[in-house]
Amino acid sequence: MCRPSCFVQWSQLLALADANHDGSKLTRRRFLAGTTLSAFAAACSSTRPAPATSPAQTQDFLNDTFSFDLHSHPGLFQSMASNTFAGHRQNAEAGHVKLISLTATSDGPVLGRNRSGGLYATRQPNPDELYQSMYRQIDTLTRWSQAAQMPVVLSISDAAAPGPPVRGLLAVEGCDFLEGRIDRVQEAYDRGIRSLQLVHYRVNELGDIQTEAPVHGGLTPFGKQVVQQMNALGIVVDVAHATYPVVRGVAETTTQPIILSHSNIQDWSGWARFISKDHARRVTDTGGVIGAMPIVINQRAGDNIDAYVTHISRLVDAVGVDHVGIGTDMDGIGPGAIFTSYARWPSLAAALRGHGYSESEVAKILGGNAQRVFQKVGETQKKPKAGG
Repeated sequence: MCRPSCFVQWSQLLALADANHDGSKLTRRRFLAGTTLSAFAAACSSTRPAPATSPAQTQDFLNDTFSFDLHSHPGLFQSMASNTFAGHRQNAEAGHVKLISLTATSDGPVLGRNRSGGLYATRQPNPDELYQSMYRQIDTLTRWSQAAQMPVVLSISDAAAPGPPVRGLLAVEGCDFLEGRIDRVQEAYDRGIRSLQLVHYRVNELGDIQTEAPVHGGLTPFGKQVVQQMNALGIVVDVAHATYPVVRGVAETTTQPIILSHSNIQDWSGWARFISKDHARRVTDTGGVIGAMPIVINQRAGDNIDAYVTHISRLVDAVGVDHVGIGTDMDGIGPGAIFTSYARWPSLAAALRGHGYSESEVAKILGGNAQRVFQKVGETQKKPKAGG
């Protein structure tokens, strides 16, 4: 005899299937939803419980998994921080997270909030203001990392080598600090930065942003020059916050896979920072990865692993499981965040398994895909120069 809880779960799945139905072809997630419904029906006809992944199994799995957060500001902005840097590092070790992108924000000094709460540039920066601010943040993140025994690495190979359980990788959100100077890309590399996001909340010299009216109409000539220099040095190009025309320009310019470190497929909210399927495919056509972002718009937030898995699954439906990663934007989202502690990483892994992903697929999403991209881009430095 079927228990009442079985009917509740079945109804929730049917509602989810109806909400996601758009008349398009059957996706992998819909297929799994259908098979899950069948599994519930089978469970109703017998009293055998559905198989589950035990905490011990999840821990063993994560011990052998390269978990990598593509975008994070741990403890950097006090007004949005859910923990201190040291606290996040402790949680990351507890959650078996191996590598975290420690991200400075280039345009921070000129940002403010409009009446609806959105970030925007309130003024033009003073000469070198954003350059100096960015490196102060990088120095702070590096100092905190050393104090927390979380070394900053210069390559994915270093991150995967035996040693401390959690490590950091330096990144910058917005190339505003370049101020039109291409030589500063080399300087960033020399200072240990291995990922640069071209734009943020200010329309800069490289291209347009999703949250403001277009000014350049896409990637600028300087933006193209920066992408080429990043390719040559082995810095990962991040196109988060960039408009579709900018992403198209980057995809046509780059010789290396790129990332879009934190976003989701557009949903009912219409939020400007979410992206279309075509936008997403421009990234993944380069062999790149999109980091799923744990955020809800105009809803009550709070720890909500299932909602996060929904974002991840919609990305998988759009671009395939080989091109999806995790970009928590830790301490950068604010009240809309639905994943605020690395200690919850095992719960995320278990939830993905519960939604029908295999262990190998979960390993790809949690960091394997991102590891592949950073490994490929980093190989640039190992190739001998022509005539050398």
